Amino acid sequence: MLKTILAISGKPGLYKLISQAKNMLIVETVSAEKKRVPVYASDKVISLGDIAMYTDAEEVPLAEVLEAVKKKENGAVASLDYKKASQQELVDFMAAVLPNFDRDRVHTSDIKKLIQWYNILVNAGETDFVESAE
Repeated sequence: MLKTILAISGKPGLYKLISQAKNMLIVETVSAEKKRVPVYASDKVISLGDIAMYTDAEEVPLAEVLEAVKKKENGAVASLDYKKASQQELVDFMAAVLPNFDRDRVHTSDIKKLIQWYNILVNAGETDFVESAE
């Protein structure tokens, strides 16, 4: 599921891949408005399925981190307001979700982005972060 969800540098929010053309992608916002926009080759685009978080041992895929947030929050929107939270509150939240995260390489801006993306996905009804093996 996360392979088709995209983050585009310079544009707020998350986008779902709809179609591909010769020199661009057609994406749709992952929000209530479902606005479709073109994304050109010059834009920096990354799939959420390709993102991982640093830990003391290895990198953990974003899908597993989002699943841990979902388990902590019981599938609801994050209880922590990332816009108003202090640096210590963000670190404590991340420690509760991923206890062995690398405190040197995971910055508070990364934790804010994680919470923001989680809230966007939950509000859009996208809660199957880890694909079940069938």
